[in-house]
Amino acid sequence: MDPLTSLITLGNPILRRRSRPVANLADPQLQGHIDQLLTTVEAAHGVGIAAPQLGWSQQIVVVASRPNLRYPHAPAMAPTVLINPWIVAHSPDQAKGWEGCLSVPGVRGQVWRHQTVEVAYLDRWGQPQRQIWSDFVARIVQHELDHLAGHVFLDRVASSADVLSEEDYQAMVIDTFGSAVLQDATNPASS
Repeated sequence: MDPLTSLITLGNPILRRRSRPVANLADPQLQGHIDQLLTTVEAAHGVGIAAPQLGWSQQIVVVASRPNLRYPHAPAMAPTVLINPWIVAHSPDQAKGWEGCLSVPGVRGQVWRHQTVEVAYLDRWGQPQRQIWSDFVARIVQHELDHLAGHVFLDRVASSADVLSEEDYQAMVIDTFGSAVLQDATNPASS
């Protein structure tokens, strides 16, 4: 089965609902849901995904930054599962950056986000964790946690001038960085 067929897109009411905390870490379906999130974010060449994007009202996200066609300068990191995450602290400094979403295909928008966030969460095995992320990874974390609160990135776009089609965004990336950056982002040997 193609994991991308499970993606929920804008218009489905689950994307606008606050997700429920995971109460039973021993639930046999939990690990299956996590595996499906990991498979889907990889297959979609995404950098993050939240459980509501696959139709589950659960507080689970995966952060999986890596260079790809949409984010050629993304830092590479191992996929990280966050269960019941919350931001415990953030920097006062914010930065405006381009975002897209697997659940809002074909559209990009510029969004202001805190440059650094400290997040408490449970890992996939239920162990408490606390992590500080900065820059692009902090942006991913905030984007995915918005999904758990029933928000999509377009809710945070300040002006229609800050919205582009995916096609126009890709043209801008090529104009800014050159086509070589896109080749590097798709070459596994370069990351």
